[in-house]
Amino acid sequence: MNEAVKILLTEQNALFESLWDKLNQYPEMRGRIYDLLFRGEPIPFNIDDPVTNLLHMFGFVKNEGGTMQVANRIFETRLYNYFLMTAEASRTEMFRLGSDEKNQFVADGHLDVEHLLEKFVEYFDDIYGDQNQKFVEEDGRRYFMLFLKPIINGTGNYYVEARTRNRKQTDLIIDYHGEQFVIELKICARQCLQRTR
Repeated sequence: MNEAVKILLTEQNALFESLWDKLNQYPEMRGRIYDLLFRGEPIPFNIDDPVTNLLHMFGFVKNEGGTMQVANRIFETRLYNYFLMTAEASRTEMFRLGSDEKNQFVADGHLDVEHLLEKFVEYFDDIYGDQNQKFVEEDGRRYFMLFLKPIINGTGNYYVEARTRNRKQTDLIIDYHGEQFVIELKICARQCLQRTR
């Protein structure tokens, strides 16, 4: 099953090509998906809203208890990858640091998540320490994922636990060599805020 998921997450096929074409064709859909993935606030599902209607019609989202959710975990992970692997995103300092420093976070095939989080908070403070609280809470998730992506790329995977997105927390689940780690992104953002004060 895990191997099948890896293939789906890396292969190009007509379905994903069609989804990316739709996102490029409708920038308002792209913006709504970006907000859904990275802002962490629940978005009400309203089929009468033209953007929600388009996202639903093209299969990007579903109605889950009155809030908008990405249709499935494969789509969600591909969408995260779509936004995180743009040329602009891969030129960020956080992505470069994750790529350059990745060897220090893996020992004997195990991901040292505690060290990874400590270094992320340290780097985030050095680079973005002068930003306001709103920036840290809203963009911290994206920068953490940019930092994480090159470290686990090809070996591990991550996804956001959809059940927690409706509350004031968001959990990121990291799968790495059969081990799972749950990162509470609000706690991570709070640590970044405490360092920047």
